[in-house]
Amino acid sequence: MPRKRLLTAGSFLLTAAFVVGPTASTPASAADTRSVLIVGNAVAGTVSFIDADTLANLGSFSVIPDLQQVFDSWSLAQWADYAVANADEAGVDPTVGGTRYVDDFAVSPDGTTIYVSRGNLDDVAAFSLVTHQELWVEPVDGIHSDHLALSPDGTEVVVSATTADDAEVYSAATGSLIGKFGTGSYPHQNTFTPDGKYIYNESIGITALPYALNSLKGALQLEKVDASTLQVVKVWTFPYGLRPFVIAPDGTTMYADMSYLNGFIKYDLNTSQTLATVQQPYSATAATESCDSYPQNSAHHGIALSGDDTKLCDVGTIDDYTKIVDTSTLTTTATVTYPTGSIPYWALTSADGAYSAGVRAASPCAPPERKTTGSTGRTHGEIPVITPPRKPINTSVSTPLLRVSSGMRRTREHGPGCRRSAFPYPWDTRRGHAAFTVSVVSTTCR
Repeated sequence: MPRKRLLTAGSFLLTAAFVVGPTASTPASAADTRSVLIVGNAVAGTVSFIDADTLANLGSFSVIPDLQQVFDSWSLAQWADYAVANADEAGVDPTVGGTRYVDDFAVSPDGTTIYVSRGNLDDVAAFSLVTHQELWVEPVDGIHSDHLALSPDGTEVVVSATTADDAEVYSAATGSLIGKFGTGSYPHQNTFTPDGKYIYNESIGITALPYALNSLKGALQLEKVDASTLQVVKVWTFPYGLRPFVIAPDGTTMYADMSYLNGFIKYDLNTSQTLATVQQPYSATAATESCDSYPQNSAHHGIALSGDDTKLCDVGTIDDYTKIVDTSTLTTTATVTYPTGSIPYWALTSADGAYSAGVRAASPCAPPERKTTGSTGRTHGEIPVITPPRKPINTSVSTPLLRVSSGMRRTREHGPGCRRSAFPYPWDTRRGHAAFTVSVVSTTCR
């Protein structure tokens, strides 16, 4: 049964955001404020607060304090959905597993509230940054809540409902559902225009299907939505899933990662034309990988602009690096490398535009985050995002036993760039289907 909103009195993998300002309901003096990098720890279900200047970990708090209550409220169908979502995510990095309790988050303009898309719990919740208490929580359609965005005025939160093919808009104050709009297949990133009038939403397609069946992945598109009416005003279609994107201040130039592309595209939203495709070099490890082994089809997954829009940070997920690219020439000016297997999976820019942070899809304790100067690619330090162990869940509660595929199975007998791969295809049990696995074999990946 769907959960009702929780109101408390007083009250990916890793994600991160730079924020500046006090975390109190009353204004503070300049001497009392500091720049803070907030990191969401997907597996631990916590958020950590990092001093943006010293990179010291200032502490963490849980954004799943109600986890046992959530589990206790679930029906058998919801448990099945949870198992399928975990199995699908486990394919990104089997050593980390499929647990995802923080998929994305945003901080209110006044710095007092954090809104969290809680991934495989399939909901969105708000927490006070003053008391750390939960303010409200609402269920999201489908089996997984994905990326969210907060409107510039801080009044609305939009969340992608991955398998429901829609995005849902909630009141930031109360958590009440304002409305929904249809999207492409497997909606992903949401971005408001600076004036708050429009929402951009992109779709990645059914990532469980292999490269050979790309045509069956669904509607792969970017759409522009009127934020006041939630009506789609324009749609752009793409041959492959659209991954993280950023739109330049001119409102027409988009830089975007795409499924399987080891680089990014520069795209004109006015003419609906790709202006350039930038292919970045494969790392030694990535050069031996099949595209069907890319995490959720992502070769590069993370892109951000510097504050002056002259530099682009492009995250090489399979390459374990971030490229700093000159936007005028689209040439690489610097490279930041990570240890093999780090799986960097997102990028963001500091409030002053001078720094970028590469976010790695790893366990909460290692490897750490990295802070880089956007213009030079010089590393300023690494952040040990270490959170205390979460209190064990009460295992005495009665829960259903489920058997589902634990992730993709791969064989490697066909050499670099062309290997046979069998992938599980999770089915949404809320639509009346049982979860099952379809093995699809691909031998042509690149």
